[in-house]
Order: sequence, then structure tokens, then C-alpha cells
Amino acid sequence: MGKKNFSIFLGVSIFLLASSVAQATSDGDPEAGRQKTDRMNCAGCHGIPGYNNAYPTYPVPKLGGQHAEYIVSALQAYKSGTRKHPPMEGTASGLSEQDMLDIAAFLASK
Repeated sequence: MGKKNFSIFLGVSIFLLASSVAQATSDGDPEAGRQKTDRMNCAGCHGIPGYNNAYPTYPVPKLGGQHAEYIVSALQAYKSGTRKHPPMEGTASGLSEQDMLDIAAFLASK
């Protein structure tokens, strides 16, 4: 592949990636996501700098500014049980796809 073809390929790839990021964020309502995270008290764990999970001990990730696609993917995995963490599985089990998009849009905007 020549430099010109590679540049075109790279440009199209970046465009498609940016489009998917914008799509996931645009499908969610950040204000609705703020209300949902407040109601579920997500900041009770994810908003405390340096907070560690009790057992097994590991740092609780800060979610503000995280990519929307990652948040949706993680919530879907908790809901399906393919990602294990009992408190998060319980939280995600009651979320609709729209809830996940809204929460992701809010957290990605922080």
C-alpha cells in the first residue's frame, strides 16, 4: 500500500471512529444521565478520589471523562453477567439501553 492509499485509509478509519463516538454520545441525553447517576448515587463510589473497593481491594475507576462507548459496553457486560462485580451487576440489571446511553453521555461530558 502506497503512502497515498495509507493516508486515505487512515483518514477514513479516523472518521469512522469519530462518527461512532459521536453517535453513542448523541444518542444519549446528558441531562437525563446526570439525573440517573444522581438517583443511583454513582458518585458514592466512582466520585471519591483514591477510593478502593473493599474486597478484593482495587482502585474504583473515576468515570467522568471516560469514552461513552466504553461506559455503555461495561454496563452491558455487567447486565449480561459477562463482567463480574456484584454491586455493578445489580445496578446495571435495571438499566435500559437508553439509560446506559444517557449515563454514558453525561459521564463522557465531564
